Amino acid sequence: MQVEKQMTVKSTDASIRVYSYWKSIPWKAVEKDVRRLQSRIAKAVSEKKYRKVKSLQWLLTHSYHGKLLAVKRVTTNRGKNTPGVDGVVWRTGRQKMAAVAGLRRRGYAPLPLRRIYIPNKNGRKRPLSIPTMHDRAMQALYKMALDPVAETTADPNSYGFRSHRRCADAIQQCFIILANRQSPTWILEGDIKACFDEISHEWILNNILLDRQILEKWLKAGYIEEKTVYPTRKGTPQGGIISPTIANMVLDGLESVAKASAPPWRQGQARPKINVIRYADDFIITGESKHLLENKVKPAMWLQNAALQI
Repeated sequence: MQVEKQMTVKSTDASIRVYSYWKSIPWKAVEKDVRRLQSRIAKAVSEKKYRKVKSLQWLLTHSYHGKLLAVKRVTTNRGKNTPGVDGVVWRTGRQKMAAVAGLRRRGYAPLPLRRIYIPNKNGRKRPLSIPTMHDRAMQALYKMALDPVAETTADPNSYGFRSHRRCADAIQQCFIILANRQSPTWILEGDIKACFDEISHEWILNNILLDRQILEKWLKAGYIEEKTVYPTRKGTPQGGIISPTIANMVLDGLESVAKASAPPWRQGQARPKINVIRYADDFIITGESKHLLENKVKPAMWLQNAALQI
């Protein structure tokens, strides 16, 4: 019979227990500790205390419980059996515990991503870049620190790649704004062409509130295709755990820009019926006239979206 070793380490807040066996970890307590730090980050963001945000992010990304949860997430999702360029997957409890110990910022250097192509509904193929398990776990760890920032600053009607939101919520919101007699009758529909591939690295590094050095390493890691390493000069790879969150943060602000492009509203006039619903890089914008959408809303969105090189 195996007896678990009793051991403690100094964490950022108090002494915590280090577990010797994967199956002995109390996940509810681990998740509660991580959520507590995430709540503190969200509160600091809402109060615009950005130095405090960075300090709390550092605490989370260096916490033992954060690392445990990061490894759990990459070993329980759909891609758990898909290796990166190193061919490594983590299946046993011992491998997972060793992976937790290996999640360190100091000396971290991500490997290039493994490039594959998957078919689209239109018959074309889109690239998918697969990080190694170690890089996925690091991304999952830092994503936990970025999520509270992203959720606090997100557009109200953004529904893709967000916790507790899904496609059905976007459909419901479409019904709400279009089902009444007074609803707008004109709709601008669009999506951002090659959104993940065209995002400016410079914009990400200057505007995403996360460890700049780690972000830059991920963005510049490159990818391997047919035994050849290719550099990445723009875009965030489809396949990375943190990429959808970054893409959402790049597109946040489209809703406010669209609504601000309407002519000033005066008392006694009808309010401009501009509504924005976005699911990842697909969106619709409603308006009371074709002129408003074509000549006011559309130009304002494209001119002010400096993050995308389009």
